[in-house]
Amino acid sequence: MTPPKEYLDRAIRYLKEVRAELRKVTWPQRKEVIGSTVVVIAATFVVSFFLGGVDLVLAKLLVLVIR
Repeated sequence: MTPPKEYLDRAIRYLKEVRAELRKVTWPQRKEVIGSTVVVIAATFVVSFFLGGVDLVLAKLLVLVIR
């Protein structure tokens, strides 16, 4: 069984390593984030309208087949 002090030491070492890795990260600029967000929102709308249209067409076809 591992003593509690070792758990604490390992946790502290882990957090120090996380902090060191986060310092190496190249964070995107605000303009890049906004541009990416706009692309994601636009793509979401396009895909949702496409899937909605496909659903509508398939629902109409199903009604025709069932009659």
